Amino acid sequence: MSYAYKLLENVRHRPQGPQGRATTEPPVIYTIIQHMPIESDGRVRYRIRSKLEKIERVVTEDQLSYSQ
Repeated sequence: MSYAYKLLENVRHRPQGPQGRATTEPPVIYTIIQHMPIESDGRVRYRIRSKLEKIERVVTEDQLSYSQ
């Protein structure tokens, strides 16, 4: 399995509410700063950093989309 997003690429993060529910918050632009190890169930993970705030998150690939 390979990574869909490259290091330093800008992406949109779709936040999730409690228990994975969709949330009404708009997507936020983040930068990919690290490829994380692939989980045992095959999910690809990334460490991302906010463009506006000093926040870092570890997210799965399905929570990301390309920034325009």
